[in-house]
Amino acid sequence: MAYSNIHRGARISPTKVRPVLDLIRGKVAGEALTILEMSTKRAAVFIREALKAAIANADQAEADVRNLYVSHAAVDSGPTIKRFQPKDRGRAHPIKKRTSHITVAVDEF
Repeated sequence: MAYSNIHRGARISPTKVRPVLDLIRGKVAGEALTILEMSTKRAAVFIREALKAAIANADQAEADVRNLYVSHAAVDSGPTIKRFQPKDRGRAHPIKKRTSHITVAVDEF
């Protein structure tokens, strides 16, 4: 049985999250946490918190925490926050501030 966690509305675009998720998919949970701790990417902070919460969910369900691996790691786009950047001569350019829904699931092997 998979134990999961979803971080909804993370203020980072899904494009920036995907490469970091690819690093941990299929790895042992402890190794995945180490990879995320050492990563310099900003997305690693959001993913690490979601992974810790998924491990805590598994612990609450009395699963063996030492035998967990990342069974599912995905990101979906969340709501886009629309803003405008003032430009010269009274113009305005639209800015799309993208958000993400980060899903991380762990399972026992």
